[in-house]
Amino acid sequence: MTPQLKSAFLRIGFFVFIAFVTYFFFAAALLWILPENAIVIIAVFSNFAAAAIANALALRTFERGRLADIGLGWTAGSRRNLSIGLLGGIGAAMVVLLGPVVLRGADLARDPSQHFAWPSLLFFSLILLFGAIGEEMLFRGYAFQVFMAAVGPFAAILPVAVLFGFMHASNPGFTVLAGINTFLWGVLLGYSFLRSGDLWLPIGLHFGWNWTLPLLGVNLSGLTMGMTGYTMRWRIGGLWSGGAYGIEGGLFTTAIVVALYFYLDKAPIEPQQPYLLYKDRS
Repeated sequence: MTPQLKSAFLRIGFFVFIAFVTYFFFAAALLWILPENAIVIIAVFSNFAAAAIANALALRTFERGRLADIGLGWTAGSRRNLSIGLLGGIGAAMVVLLGPVVLRGADLARDPSQHFAWPSLLFFSLILLFGAIGEEMLFRGYAFQVFMAAVGPFAAILPVAVLFGFMHASNPGFTVLAGINTFLWGVLLGYSFLRSGDLWLPIGLHFGWNWTLPLLGVNLSGLTMGMTGYTMRWRIGGLWSGGAYGIEGGLFTTAIVVALYFYLDKAPIEPQQPYLLYKDRS
C-alpha cells in the first residue's frame, strides 16, 4: 500500500468515526426530545449533523480547510450548477410520473385522507432539503473526495454508490430493483460531482428529484409524506411503478437515470476546481 493510500485511509477512517459518533449522539438526543413517530425528522437531522461535523472536523484537522472546500463555495458557477441540477432532478421526476398519466398508465387523484396545507409543504420541503444536503456531504463530501484523489474517479464512485444503495436497504418496500436503481443514482451523483467539481450539482439533482416525487403523490424510497393531498393510482404493475417503495423501485426510474447521464454530459455545467482533488500533498 502506497503512503498516499495509507494517508487517505487514515483520513477516511477519522471521517467515518466522527460521522458515526455524531449521528448516534444526535439521534439519541432527538429521540429523547421528540416522539418516536418523528423518526424521519430524527434520521434526517442526525444525518445532516453527522455529515456537517465530520466534514468540518476532517477538513480542519488534516487540511486546515473550511467546509466550503468540499465543494460548497457559493459562486456564480456553483449557482449555475445548482440550477442545472434542480432542473434535471425535477424534470426527470415529472417525466417518470406524468408520462404514465398521459399514457393512461396511472391517475393523479386527490387523497381524501390527506389535506393540502402550506405549512406542511414548507416543512417537508425543508426536511427534504436538509436530507439531500446531508447525504451529499456524507457520500460525496470529504471522505469521497479524498478517496477519489487516491484511487481515481470511477474506482471511488462505484464502491461509494454500492454503499449508497446498501444504506437504503432497510427502507419499507425495498426490492432488488430498488437497490439497483439506488446504486445507479449513486453512480449518477458521483459522476455529477466529477462533472462539476462541486456539491451543488449533485445537491440540486438529489433535492429536485426527492422533492418532486412526494409533491406528485408517490412514496419516496418507501416513505409516504403526503405533501399536497394528491396520490398516484397506478394501472400498471409494480415492476414499472415500483410498488410500495415508490417509482424509484421501478423500471421507469432505471430508464430515466440512464437519460440523466446524457443530460449531464450535454448540460452547460461550469466546472469548479475541487480543492481536495488538486491539493499538493508533497
